[in-house]
Amino acid sequence: MANQKLKLLYVLEILLRESDENHPVNAEKILNFLEEKGIHCERKSVYSDIGVLKEYGYDILCAKGNQNGYFLASREFEAVEIQLLADAVESAKFISPKKTEQLLQKVLLMTSEAHAKEIKTHCHVESSPKAANEEIYYHIDKLSRAIREERKIHVIYRRHKAGHANALDIYDKEYVLSPYAMIWSNDYYYLVANYEKYDDLMVLRIDRIRSMEILKDEKWRHFSEVSEYKDFFDSADYARKHFNMYAGESEPVEMVCQNETIEQVLDRFGDNIHFYGVDEERFGMQTDIAVNDGLVAWLMQFGTRIEVKKPDYLKKMLLKRAEEIKKLYS
Repeated sequence: MANQKLKLLYVLEILLRESDENHPVNAEKILNFLEEKGIHCERKSVYSDIGVLKEYGYDILCAKGNQNGYFLASREFEAVEIQLLADAVESAKFISPKKTEQLLQKVLLMTSEAHAKEIKTHCHVESSPKAANEEIYYHIDKLSRAIREERKIHVIYRRHKAGHANALDIYDKEYVLSPYAMIWSNDYYYLVANYEKYDDLMVLRIDRIRSMEILKDEKWRHFSEVSEYKDFFDSADYARKHFNMYAGESEPVEMVCQNETIEQVLDRFGDNIHFYGVDEERFGMQTDIAVNDGLVAWLMQFGTRIEVKKPDYLKKMLLKRAEEIKKLYS
């Protein structure tokens, strides 16, 4: 009797797991699946169960032709959405290889087995180094809670420096931080926070956090004391202004760009910029961004195609970088 009560759920399970538009499951296959589960029934009861599922709201269609059977015509996530999620998981550098495989398996459970196999077989994501820190899931959860509860955190953070004899020295540093936002940028997860010793913001890669503790009795320092944001911390605005998550104060920047760079400029700054015409081959743009080494590195790739008009000290930073490169290769 208990198995009979589960029959409807098993019918739904095989439709979720094995059916799609190209792979319908017929009544015979459903009956065999139920037999494996210890449920004996007639074919007409399967049709009745499918009718109940359709009445409940599942979009189940009957395929005609060479492949008679039933399939789920729509799911919570469309096939292309599953593809995008799988690509994102595989390419994310901050997820360890082990966690990548575990999360990918869970994502693929949301589609049919046939489609999951196609994703694994035909999808190629450019390989990239993966983080080795298996604790990142728990760190993200703790950080979310600390931000929500407005509490300080104590972290041990792994840093690197060039050592002797061609070695890379690794050392750990302790911080007490007021966390404000987590930002995914360039396939890494970053924490934006205030280090209690200073009156500004600092950025840390979350996968480099070795351990973390929420200080339940210590309320954080409000971000309005250390940033331009007053009512809420605008993480999207912060990410747009800070190149490759380099810290720095935001200020007005003006550039004159060749028309061929328009797509790269829009990709980098979004629509929140002021454009003006210069001539048939160039346009001008003004926006507020943080002037830092990340911005300098981004501008250097364009050579003479982008000219900085202001501020003057950004022009000096670019000139210094160009002179350093010239000296290196002279």
